[in-house]
Amino acid sequence: MRAAYSLQVNQAWHAVPEAAARATLLQVLRNDLQLNGPKYGCGLGECGACTVWVDGVAARACVIPAHGVARRSITTLEGLPALHGQAGTLHPVQQAFVDAQAAQCGYCLNGMVMMAAALLARNPNPSEADVRKELSGNLCRCGTHLEIIRAVLLAADRMRKVPA
Repeated sequence: MRAAYSLQVNQAWHAVPEAAARATLLQVLRNDLQLNGPKYGCGLGECGACTVWVDGVAARACVIPAHGVARRSITTLEGLPALHGQAGTLHPVQQAFVDAQAAQCGYCLNGMVMMAAALLARNPNPSEADVRKELSGNLCRCGTHLEIIRAVLLAADRMRKVPA
């Protein structure tokens, strides 16, 4: 396998094969790196199921050419706990989603968690309106938005109580 370029994903470098040289970031993450956190939803960057972080900023992996982020840091749902110093456990946002029973089918949750964690990294004390605005571009067809908002506020509260 000859590498076209390398990607830094979840704090590790991965060679991207030449066959995937023109693929989207989502395709490389799922097909070549076998990461199942980001989901394929709409393929247009509209639903949020494919949300990852690129250099700490939430981005839609389905519309990003993978070669365009070759020198940047990419974080998927799988790498989120390690960024919070909790490798091997759930990130506080992930745990809050479990505790608040924010999942039904779970398809949207990976993107919701990534967006929520990005919000809390920027704003550790969001209002309900802040959470609603941040997650407004992520679609949930099961109707668990109230539980999701409750989960994000729960995570924010828990994260504020943990000493830095």
